[in-house]
Amino acid sequence: MARIIAVANQKGGVGKTTTAVNLAAALAAAKRKVLLIDLDPQGNATMASGINKRDARPSGCEVLLEEAEIASAIVPTDGHYDLLPGNGDLTAAELKLMDALAREHRLKEVLAKISANYHTILIDCPPSLNLLTLNALTAADGVLIPVQCEYFALEGLSSLLDTIKAVRHRLNPKLEIEGLLRTMYDVRNNLGNEVSAQLTQHFGDKVLRSIIPRNVRLAEAPSHGQPIHLYDRSSRGAIAYIGLAGEVIRRERGLPPRVEPADPADDIEPPVHGDGGVLLKAPAANHQE
Repeated sequence: MARIIAVANQKGGVGKTTTAVNLAAALAAAKRKVLLIDLDPQGNATMASGINKRDARPSGCEVLLEEAEIASAIVPTDGHYDLLPGNGDLTAAELKLMDALAREHRLKEVLAKISANYHTILIDCPPSLNLLTLNALTAADGVLIPVQCEYFALEGLSSLLDTIKAVRHRLNPKLEIEGLLRTMYDVRNNLGNEVSAQLTQHFGDKVLRSIIPRNVRLAEAPSHGQPIHLYDRSSRGAIAYIGLAGEVIRRERGLPPRVEPADPADDIEPPVHGDGGVLLKAPAANHQE
């Protein structure tokens, strides 16, 4: 059975889709059978995989509404992973699912039909805590949380952790925190260094050792419809995602047995700032060295 990982963060612009696409390609390069599910109505993961989201029929919308079988909607990509495309129709699917029975379990039921065909299934979630994201968290074994190495890095993270705890208690008892991934990191920037240090201080070993740097080639790759290791495999971005894939595989193989059903999100409560939001301590300076 596949390990299902939701790539989620309600804050936009943190490298979520970039991570989903390039981790899928890196895992596929490691000879793993991978399925990437684009659950974001923007369809960015679909386009970054070289598939035209406007021509993708059937897509994730029809699959969630049980108008098409998932096997008929999955398409291969040049990155050697399979893709369940997403587009703006997912917004309509979400609205139609509002009145459906067991609406949060629809994706889980669909994935049960093809899970045995893959080693890993990655889900690119929308940048919001909506019904589509709840479907992803209900179906997933773990949640990978990209966190941008900038001042408000933890803004909104408390809401995501609360949602993860609620899903675990009510819908998916096996849901775990796969890890926090530092993205858009610039070692020359004092701010990035301090944010990274504070993330490690607050969250400990929940912070992945892999770090995704700011990289022009990484930003260019989606416009060419290619994952980074096809666009420029020698770039720092490509090397970083190969390292992340290795870390994900190692963690998967070394998962400790679950003896006590402790809440994984309880382990990483962030510091709370006044009004309930989460805020990092202001760095001393923000300049290039």
